[in-house]
Amino acid sequence: MKICFATHNENKLREIQQILPPDFELIGLEQLEITDEIPETGSTLAENSAQKASFIFERFQIPVFADDTGLEVVALQNAPGVYSARYAGAQRSAEDNMNLLLKNLQEVGDRTACFKTVITYIDINGNSRQFEGHVDGEIIHEKRGKEGFGYDPIFQPEGIQLTFAEMTSDQKNGISHRARAFKKFIAYLAAP
Repeated sequence: MKICFATHNENKLREIQQILPPDFELIGLEQLEITDEIPETGSTLAENSAQKASFIFERFQIPVFADDTGLEVVALQNAPGVYSARYAGAQRSAEDNMNLLLKNLQEVGDRTACFKTVITYIDINGNSRQFEGHVDGEIIHEKRGKEGFGYDPIFQPEGIQLTFAEMTSDQKNGISHRARAFKKFIAYLAAP
């Protein structure tokens, strides 16, 4: 089955291809020759996820899914949340985002955080469903690890002494917010 993942992020494509069953052919936005960013104007992860999936479905009428992920830090009233990718500004890097978050948490004792992913799937008939995954943890005081992407070097999942960036992709895919959401999604796809 050919299915579009509405993302330009090669890291996400690679991560998801590893957990999809082999009978799924995953294509990204590049194969559809979409080079522009898809609008994300929602105020929640669910709204942004739905907006991205609808954008592709309306143009190509193919099965599509999109995700939106956010890091929610309790002491910062769940910021950066829906703005996680552009926390330090629209043209900033993941490094800038991490540095700003660490700066904003310098004097904070409670560093509890949660990574959330919401996936919106639209099938060939235009029917839509959403799937959510989350993992609780904390923001550590300094970056550790070279794997992963985004906030992975400063997020340590609850009960584990490694950051996401210190884990192998198999370890991360076993517990991550994205993997948990995708397991629900894949179970739905596999159901009769």
